[in-house]
Amino acid sequence: MFRTTLFAVFALGACAVPAFAQDGAILPGYWEVTNKVTALVSQTKTETRCITPPEVAKFMLGPSNRHYKCDYPTRIFKNGKITLKGKCATKNGHTAMLEATGAYSPTTFKMVAEIDTSYGALPISGKATTEARRISDTCPTPPPPKAG
Repeated sequence: MFRTTLFAVFALGACAVPAFAQDGAILPGYWEVTNKVTALVSQTKTETRCITPPEVAKFMLGPSNRHYKCDYPTRIFKNGKITLKGKCATKNGHTAMLEATGAYSPTTFKMVAEIDTSYGALPISGKATTEARRISDTCPTPPPPKAG
């Protein structure tokens, strides 16, 4: 179960990354994002989210978050194509190799990652796919906080 959760984490979200050289990067706005993880089990989650200008690089540059750290010696975003190759590690030292390819435009994004890890001596492979499309140039106004 931990390994499946690790696969899901790879596909969901991103964290702080170095400055991003914009080469036709996605546009900020309101996006529909679908993440699908296939390993021992398959999970799909679709959500809408607001991607602000400072979050564009975080979204595009590859999975990583507060639960694990990823290093991508190969990180290419050029001419609408994505190539990532690297290694991710959890805080307790569990590692997984990740290779991802994809494509992007100002209003679309798709990345497919092949993930290889192990459970004890048993090798485990999985696939994580993120597909996103911009549904509006503006984000909805958040509802006011509940009184109380």
